[in-house]
Amino acid sequence: MNTAKILIVDDELIMRESLAGWLERDGHRVDKAASGEEGLDMLEKTRYDILLLDIKMEGMSGLEVLKQVAENDPDVAVVMITAYGSVSTAIEAMKNGATDYLMKPFDPGELGVLIEKILEQQARARETLFLKEEYKKQTRFENMIGQSRAMQEVFSLIEDVATTDSTVLITGETGTGKGLAAKAIHTKSPRSGGPFVAVNCGAFPETLLETELFGHQKGAFTDAKTTKKGRLELAQGGTLFLDEIGEISMRMQIDLLRVLEDRLFYRVGGTQPIEADFRVIAATNKDLSRAIRERTFREDLFYRLNVISLAMPPLRERKEDIPLLAEHFLKRFAMESNKQIDKISREAMDELMLYEWPGNVRELENAIERAVVVGKGRKVMAGDLPIFSPEHRTLSKDLSLQAAEKAHILKILQGNAWNVKKSAEILGIDRSTLYSKMKRYQIRRPD
Repeated sequence: MNTAKILIVDDELIMRESLAGWLERDGHRVDKAASGEEGLDMLEKTRYDILLLDIKMEGMSGLEVLKQVAENDPDVAVVMITAYGSVSTAIEAMKNGATDYLMKPFDPGELGVLIEKILEQQARARETLFLKEEYKKQTRFENMIGQSRAMQEVFSLIEDVATTDSTVLITGETGTGKGLAAKAIHTKSPRSGGPFVAVNCGAFPETLLETELFGHQKGAFTDAKTTKKGRLELAQGGTLFLDEIGEISMRMQIDLLRVLEDRLFYRVGGTQPIEADFRVIAATNKDLSRAIRERTFREDLFYRLNVISLAMPPLRERKEDIPLLAEHFLKRFAMESNKQIDKISREAMDELMLYEWPGNVRELENAIERAVVVGKGRKVMAGDLPIFSPEHRTLSKDLSLQAAEKAHILKILQGNAWNVKKSAEILGIDRSTLYSKMKRYQIRRPD
């Protein structure tokens, strides 16, 4: 027999104890609540498979409890317990989301059959959900998630460019998922059987980056005790992903351009040419056109890299994807931390939707991870989020236009790490106007 975690909500002590005794003899884990309010409080803190709920109770009725459970916890199967004269009320409950009902008096066998039937239905539902999740894994682009038009266009372009061997330049702000896009192109390409070798060009000084990319021969320099293969050589047959390409020095740009043009390279200190049999994908959060004008990036290298351009949209331009992403991260971090947090409260979701996310998807991921770590109940609450500011709540009580403007300016400033220039651009005003408004509303950057 399948076992379940069951909550009994009934204001009659005898009924609670009788039901609990029958269910525990069948091997189920049972909790009891003497009122609707107590039951809802327990549902906030613990996940249950089945709720046995008396229709008529002192205080909050079973129908009122059912309404809240249907809104906040639709995965719980609710069985209404009713007296003979309340069948019509039980049928109304079924229309409002109850799974089934039991009419008093009933015997343990009847209850056992109903519980077993519900558990079988839930098992089938989980199997269906599992198959859907498996299908999603097979069809989505790695961990890239999005239903917005902007992301659908990205997915479509990835599909198109993956089949070619052309060089791709991925642009976008920090945290938009440029690395995921590069990995998705590789995974869907004819080179997917080969290695995907990523190099963060901004993480190495020039001298180290050279040997990291090209490798070196034994004796090429003082510390070269052995021959070392570089990332270019390790990427043979696969894809070389050059992240933060805008950070490399002019000399390294010349060396990389030579590789792209000749399809050959040499290890540091080596004399034998090595064929460059790999696809190059580069990424940057810099404006390379501006870097070309400032003469910090070579124009010829830019055109070699920018054969196909893929722009990753910032999260603030695809806010309809925030609920999907937040739920995805919540499920992952709850599983990793073994915590029963499976929902995001409406107030918390409002905070997520209103915030501008200067750090993009990576910042959202970090925010959900933090919320899971500090959260106490089954839901992520607004106060669990690092982006939550209590002053938003106090400002909302004042419905004046000035209060709304102050709240909006404050949120934009906080969302952009108090960068006045960037905030002014987003607000569509010049910096002097923004400084004037900050002075008028007494908005001060925290120490």
